[in-house]
Amino acid sequence: MFLLKEIKTWIALSRPPFQVVGVLPFIVGSLLPLKTVQALDVPVFLWGLFGVVLVMLSTYFNGEVHDIQEDRLSVKLEKNIFSAGTQVLVQGLIAPQKVKGASYGVIGTALLVAVILQFCYKTGPWTIPLGISGIITGFYYSKPPFRWVQKGLGEIFIGYSYGWLPVAAGAYLQTGHIDSIVHWVSLPIICSVFNVILINEFPDYPADIQVNKRNLVVRFGKERCAVIYAVMALAGGGTFFVSLTQGVPAASLFIYLPVGVLSCASAGMMLAKKFNHRKLLERMCLITYLVNLGTCFSYIAGFVIPR
Repeated sequence: MFLLKEIKTWIALSRPPFQVVGVLPFIVGSLLPLKTVQALDVPVFLWGLFGVVLVMLSTYFNGEVHDIQEDRLSVKLEKNIFSAGTQVLVQGLIAPQKVKGASYGVIGTALLVAVILQFCYKTGPWTIPLGISGIITGFYYSKPPFRWVQKGLGEIFIGYSYGWLPVAAGAYLQTGHIDSIVHWVSLPIICSVFNVILINEFPDYPADIQVNKRNLVVRFGKERCAVIYAVMALAGGGTFFVSLTQGVPAASLFIYLPVGVLSCASAGMMLAKKFNHRKLLERMCLITYLVNLGTCFSYIAGFVIPR
């Protein structure tokens, strides 16, 4: 019984729904070369996917350890299912030092995976540097001394590490180079994941402002960030359509259309200041999450559906 409870605790700390946010862009990038080589190197794909998951685990573990003060406040002030972390450390279900140790363990394993890919599978000289860039932006998102979320850079680095980087890494590991289509495909994903992290700061705002957590919502306020959210939503849709002119199969468009409608609806709600209603805000957080997943699924479907 104790072992089962321990396993459930670690699964909760791993935040499976937010693992998907990094896994899907990596799949998108891995499928991009199918336009030309018509084959997927499965062992390289699986090793790369394992590395992506490990870097995300280190990010989430560090977030739980170093955001415990604001998570404790947030659950009292304006809790919703997308805010205040997992509450595992707040509830004392596991020792913070154990989680901190696990974060170092998984990041060390991630580096080992990068070495295996570069030197055993000959994936190219940029394999380790790409991995290290993900570690710097993810591992130090909440962790001192950088603590990007405290410096107003967190949202930008999330856009990089959950948008461009996994798409580029997936493509690079398969081919040894990064084609221009990678940049076009990653742009809508960057916009959508930026909005995921931005809107999740809204319910955390009362707690974050008390602990002086200087993210964008604390720096600029909810109303200005609602405008930023709407601009990014429109940019996501616009860049998706542009990517269709760069070699993305037209089939992706048909999958994306309802996603684009959801994105526009959420942007309209934000501009109408619906974020002041707790339940509506929770729904908008969910919609934003689904827009990110839907954007990735649209690309995946486009590359796997026979033309």
